[in-house]
Amino acid sequence: MGKIISVANQKGGVGKTTTAVNLAACLGHLKNKVLLVDIDPQGNATSGFGVEKRRVQATSYDVLIGEKTMEEALIHTSFTGVDLIPSSISMAGAEIELVDEENRIERLKAALSPLKGNYDYILIDCPPSLGLITLNAFTASDTVLIPTQCEYYSLEGLSQLMATIRQVKRKYNPAIEIEGVLLTMYDGRLNLTNQVVTEIKRFFPDKVYRTTIPRNVRLSEAPSYGEPVIYYDRGSRGAHSYSELTREFLKINRKAGK
Repeated sequence: MGKIISVANQKGGVGKTTTAVNLAACLGHLKNKVLLVDIDPQGNATSGFGVEKRRVQATSYDVLIGEKTMEEALIHTSFTGVDLIPSSISMAGAEIELVDEENRIERLKAALSPLKGNYDYILIDCPPSLGLITLNAFTASDTVLIPTQCEYYSLEGLSQLMATIRQVKRKYNPAIEIEGVLLTMYDGRLNLTNQVVTEIKRFFPDKVYRTTIPRNVRLSEAPSYGEPVIYYDRGSRGAHSYSELTREFLKINRKAGK
């Protein structure tokens, strides 16, 4: 049975989609069967795998509003081991459309249920907000992976995010846990970085990945070519970092029997 992991942070620009795309690609490259579910209206995870958003026949939006099934929206990407549920700008209106619907918090969970047995890992790229769409992701997920930038505004955002996760745990999904916290755009030469890292490790004891993701030009370039960084430039620091993260991620999950 596949493990469902939300990749989430309501603060934009922290490497959330970059992490979802590259972790999915690295897991697939290591012979895992992976489904990446893009529920961000920007659809950057979709284009990050070279999928032309204007040409897709069905998206996660159509699934959430009940017009399509996950199987109908599913795309087999050209990258080893990775399938994709694409997103589009239509997702921006989903919260309004769902607000009066029955079971609006559990739409994504119900839609993913038939596919869980087909994958080792299902990653959900969440929007940069804590609204109804992200609540759907948390309700469907076993864990939440939190990419965060090493700056003080990110610390404020983490408090809000944890409050939302606790609310979901109390009301909708008592089994949800933190998968891990990933430090992105990391520069260990800066005093500020080290101060923030100390605070994050105090806030999340034993949950901060040893692997950090540096700023890297090739990592930033890869999405414009529709490729995860391990395919765009396997020798780059970005590719090396996400490969290391994936090995650490798998080691933790194997120890936990996942």
